[in-house]
Amino acid sequence: MEIIDTALDAIKVIRTNVIEDIRGSFQKLYHKNQFKNFGIYENFDEKYISVSRKNVIRGMHFQTPPNDHSKIVSCINGTALDVALDIRKDSSTYGQFFSVEISKENGLMVYIPKGFAHGFIAKTDDCALLYQVSSVHSPKSDKGILWSSFGYDWGILKPLLSERDKSFLPFSSFKSPFRINI
Repeated sequence: MEIIDTALDAIKVIRTNVIEDIRGSFQKLYHKNQFKNFGIYENFDEKYISVSRKNVIRGMHFQTPPNDHSKIVSCINGTALDVALDIRKDSSTYGQFFSVEISKENGLMVYIPKGFAHGFIAKTDDCALLYQVSSVHSPKSDKGILWSSFGYDWGILKPLLSERDKSFLPFSSFKSPFRINI
């Protein structure tokens, strides 16, 4: 595994080895000691998969304290454009975003710490993302920011969206409970 720093200091891209042969492929998604070497000391309490059709946008999601969580997102089928938005009110990069294309083929994963909203657009049908998160889902803490309200160009005018994702408040109305962990 290899760590790739990004323009947002807390967001990390992790390049994994995808080993392929005549049987198929193998990819290691987590190695506790290697992650510690990268400065990622999370315990992952929950894992789940989302499968989306092409042009689906899911996001921008987060959980508020005390149930906030960090996550590692991997694409295990298809291709997605993964997006993280800094919502830590005292951060020098507050309101800035980072995006990277992740796919089964490129073996990239994204580490998104607490204090970031997360979303993605599925670039292919049957796009499957695996999430490893550091806290269990809490419906009362599950929040979001309107996908189209923070200046990111998703490259699509009419995405497929859930009613919930359409109903989020815009970033300009968001009152952040997050601070930088010092």
